[in-house]
Amino acid sequence: MQAPRCILKELESLGKALYGAKLIAQRFQVRSCSHHKDPVGGSECLLSMIADGNPHHFFIATQDQELSHKVKKKAGVPLLFIIQNTMVLDKPSPKSLVFVQKLQTNQLVPDHQKQSIVQLKEKEGLAKQEGEKRRKRKRAGGPNPLSCLKKKKKTTQEGQEPSAAKKKRRKRKRNRVKAEDMQLVQKNEGE
Repeated sequence: MQAPRCILKELESLGKALYGAKLIAQRFQVRSCSHHKDPVGGSECLLSMIADGNPHHFFIATQDQELSHKVKKKAGVPLLFIIQNTMVLDKPSPKSLVFVQKLQTNQLVPDHQKQSIVQLKEKEGLAKQEGEKRRKRKRAGGPNPLSCLKKKKKTTQEGQEPSAAKKKRRKRKRNRVKAEDMQLVQKNEGE
C-alpha cells in the first residue's frame, strides 16, 4: 500500500482530529507524486495519479462519496471502501465494463492472428467440419438399480417365515430416579 505525499501533508494540516489516520498513513510506503513542491488536496492528488488510464494499476480506497463518483467515471480503477469494519471491493463501474468489452473485441487478438489461428487449426485437423458429429460424453447415471431393490425375507427350512416371537429383542434399560432422591439433590444444591 502506498500513500502520496499530498495526503500526508493534508492530514498534518488537519491537526489532532485525524492524528490516528496520519499515523496509519505514515506506516505505508510514501509515493512521490508530480506536485511534491506545492502539495494539493488528497482527492486531487489521487485523481491525478489515475488520470492517464491508471498505468500503475492503483486501487483507490476512500470513504469520500464525491471522490468515489469521480473514480467511477474512470475506466479500470478498482474502488475499495469500508462497511462495518469490513473492506469491500466495489463492483466494476459501467465505464470499466464498456472498456473491457471494447478491449476484448478489438485488441485481445488482432485480425491477422485470428486468420492464422484458423489456418493452423485446419492444417492440424482441429477445425470443426460440418459432416462430423461430436461424441457424447458419458455422464454419471443414477444409483445402481440392484442397490434399490427391497431386501427379501429369509425363509426357514420348512418354507415358512420365522415368527416374531422367536426373535430376541434387546430392551433398553433406563435408570429412573425416584422423586425422593430428586428432592434430596435439590436441597443439597440449594445449601
